[in-house]
Amino acid sequence: MNASARPVAVIGPDSPIGLTVVRELDEHGLRVLALGKSADSLARASRHATIFETIDGPLAEYLPKVVARHDPLAVLAISEHHLIALASLKGKLGDTKVLCPDPDKLAVVLDKRQTLEIAQGLGIEVPQSWQPLADEDRKSKAANLAYPVAIKWADPAEVSAPLEALGLPLEKVEYAASSEALIAILSRYDVLGLYPMVQEWCPGEGLGQMLNMQDGSATLTFQHRRLREWPPTGGVSSFCEAIDPAHHAAQMEKSETLLKEIGWQGPAMVEYRHDPATGRYKLMEINGRFWGSIPLAYHCGAHFAWEQVRLQALGWSAEATARPWRNRRARYAIPDAKHLVAVLRDGSPPILRRIGFAIRFFADFLDPRVRYYVWSWRDPMPMLADLAGAVRRKLKGSS
Repeated sequence: MNASARPVAVIGPDSPIGLTVVRELDEHGLRVLALGKSADSLARASRHATIFETIDGPLAEYLPKVVARHDPLAVLAISEHHLIALASLKGKLGDTKVLCPDPDKLAVVLDKRQTLEIAQGLGIEVPQSWQPLADEDRKSKAANLAYPVAIKWADPAEVSAPLEALGLPLEKVEYAASSEALIAILSRYDVLGLYPMVQEWCPGEGLGQMLNMQDGSATLTFQHRRLREWPPTGGVSSFCEAIDPAHHAAQMEKSETLLKEIGWQGPAMVEYRHDPATGRYKLMEINGRFWGSIPLAYHCGAHFAWEQVRLQALGWSAEATARPWRNRRARYAIPDAKHLVAVLRDGSPPILRRIGFAIRFFADFLDPRVRYYVWSWRDPMPMLADLAGAVRRKLKGSS
């Protein structure tokens, strides 16, 4: 029996994140209207998408037409730029509920500087940061930093369009091992007049704490550690592992306090670097959207999309659900394979260490704890369609 006869619209089900949300909502008895950016969307091939449409035009113009045709119960979005567009449509789609943060709350978590300032005020450790300005002596400042450093935009959404107009890529994160390397990266943006933020490099492992907030309290929590990333210097989680909720409990309370202070409603991931050697946690950022490793939470029974819909759209009880945890890992296969290639090509580690890494990499395919971001025996077509699309693009590029 369906939880609602009206569908839930998912904007941007093109990635493993969106595919997971579609699978999750359908498995909870909801009809899913998947709105993808192209026919290559992963959700288009999924049996869990009741209806699939390709987004045609700006969201502010396209979405009201979708609402008129399909009368969805609610609409939610996957990517940050769609969340920004969706937030502006609150109160403009009739009785279709818009499941996204208010614009002012979204602006706080999209701006890393604001996020770090609020966290620091609550006693949460943050990396030492420097925001370069156009008129300052950057060479002198860079010469006095400890290296390596990480370079990332404080508010990627703010600079995305200006960078694209200048033909410059939007880099998620870069690293510099010396002042010369840092100045070279910053000089790239002289034509823009705006510069990314520079942060100290923090040792340890990536710890993600996921929470669904409702009226100032967490109703669902989950956490994981990153085992591998692509690129290896820092990027998307290509292999990750669930963590028992009994661990890092005090830090989870701090994460909840931080989101409460911001006034956050709905799902978010609070991301730290945790150094097991010292026990210290340093806040990296808040992902105010469904995050890249959400397939792991899904496979462990922590269903954040369903949690948001049941509370904000269906009006169910806001009592906290049980804290699900299963001893599982999840793998984003293609980026993880790229990680392997990068390790094998890197000439700095001894050859025996690289061979050992490769052996562990392939042994992970035999680990019964491992699940996958895209592949599912119950829903195999998205993976097969994705592989076919990759082959087509490769052949087209070589022709």
